[in-house]
Amino acid sequence: MTIQPPAPGEPRRPQGPRDPGDAWVVTPDGQRYWGRFGAAGLLAIDPARGVLLQHRVGWSHFGGTWALPGGALHEGEAPLVGAIRESQEEAGVPDGAVVPRFTHVYDAGVWQYTTVVADVADPFEPVISDPESLELAWVPVADVDALPLHPSFAAAWPSLRAQLDVRPIVLVDAANVVGSVPDGWWRDREGAAVRLRDRIAALAVEGVAADALQLPEVRWFPLFAMVVEGQARGVADADGVRVFSADGSGDDEIVRRAQAMVASGLRTTTVTSDRELRARLEEVGASVVGTRWLLDQLP
Repeated sequence: MTIQPPAPGEPRRPQGPRDPGDAWVVTPDGQRYWGRFGAAGLLAIDPARGVLLQHRVGWSHFGGTWALPGGALHEGEAPLVGAIRESQEEAGVPDGAVVPRFTHVYDAGVWQYTTVVADVADPFEPVISDPESLELAWVPVADVDALPLHPSFAAAWPSLRAQLDVRPIVLVDAANVVGSVPDGWWRDREGAAVRLRDRIAALAVEGVAADALQLPEVRWFPLFAMVVEGQARGVADADGVRVFSADGSGDDEIVRRAQAMVASGLRTTTVTSDRELRARLEEVGASVVGTRWLLDQLP
C-alpha cells in the first residue's frame, strides 16, 4: 500500500490546509481508494421523501454519478463521527437532524468505507456547501436504481436497501436485570433502575454489534425501552431510552408492550431471565435474551 496526495483534478478540499487524511490509498495491484484513514458517508432516510443522494461534480472521482455525502476520515476519527461531519460539510445536514440506525462496511483490506444509515428525526432541506456537488436530492427508494450510481454505492445499495425496513428495539425487564447484580439494589430500587437506565443510554450511543442482535451488517443502533415496577415506578426517560412504569404486574406490562411493538413491525428483542415471562413473550412473537446478554453489552 502507498499513500498519494490528490492529483490535479481529483478530490481535494479547496479551503485551508489539507487534512492528512485527504490522500489516495493505492494497493499493490493499482486500486485507488480515497482517504488515508478510510472514508465514511451518510445514507439519510426520510420516510416521506426517500434517501438523500449527491450528484457528483464532473471533476470528482466518478464524476456525474450519484452517491452519498461523504469523504475521507480524519486521523483517529470514528466513522460515525466522520460520516456526520462530511454530510454537514457537503450537504448542510443540521446537528441532531438524523439518528443512526446501522452501519455497513466495505473492507478492501488496506482501506474501509463505512456507510452510516440514519433516520431523519428533524426534516431538513440539504444545502450544497462545497464544490463537490452538482445537486443534492431526496430520491424515492424505488427510483435509486434508475440513476447512474457511483460504482461503490451501486455495489452496496442492494444490501443497504434490504435493511431499510428493519427497525430493531430492545425491551428490558428492569427488575430482572437489576436483581441479577448484587449491588445493593434492595436498599434503593429506584436508584438502581436509574443507574441501569443511564448505562443503557450509553449503550444506545455506542450501538450493538450486529451479530448480537442476529442481524446482518456491522453495528446497529436499536431503540431501547425498559419497564420498571414497584418502588422504581416514576423513573424518567433518558436520551435513547424510553421508560414504561407498570401500574400493576411488571410481567404483564412487558408482554403488553412487546406485543404492541411486534404488531407495529419493530424487530423486538426482550431482555429477561424469567422463564415464565420468556414463554409468554415468545408466544407474542418477541425474541428473548437473558440478562447476561445485556450486561455483556453495557459499556
